[in-house]
Amino acid sequence: MTALTPIFAALSDNTRLRLVEYLMSYGEQPAGTLTNLSGLSAPAVSRHLKVLREAGLLTQRVQGTHRYYSVRPEALKAVSDWTIDHRAFWNESLDRLDTMLALDPGDDT
Repeated sequence: MTALTPIFAALSDNTRLRLVEYLMSYGEQPAGTLTNLSGLSAPAVSRHLKVLREAGLLTQRVQGTHRYYSVRPEALKAVSDWTIDHRAFWNESLDRLDTMLALDPGDDT
């Protein structure tokens, strides 16, 4: 879980989550496109991108004076795996609750 903590912390911010979702949908993008999309200043977007990079969610590629960002699939797979594991836990718990609720309340056994 400790490897996921910085990922979840980074994604807890709406702006960062929107940036990741955009990159997931449209693939690698230059920082300028992400700045225009967000409506934030370039320094603010840069800070958000840095948090996402440091959490391991994004990679950065430099080409000349441009910086390009893309999502690291392995980071999203870790989140997906964690979610699937916890979904199984909740499904089993809810199944046990359904079983208990289905018992006859007048049955003392």
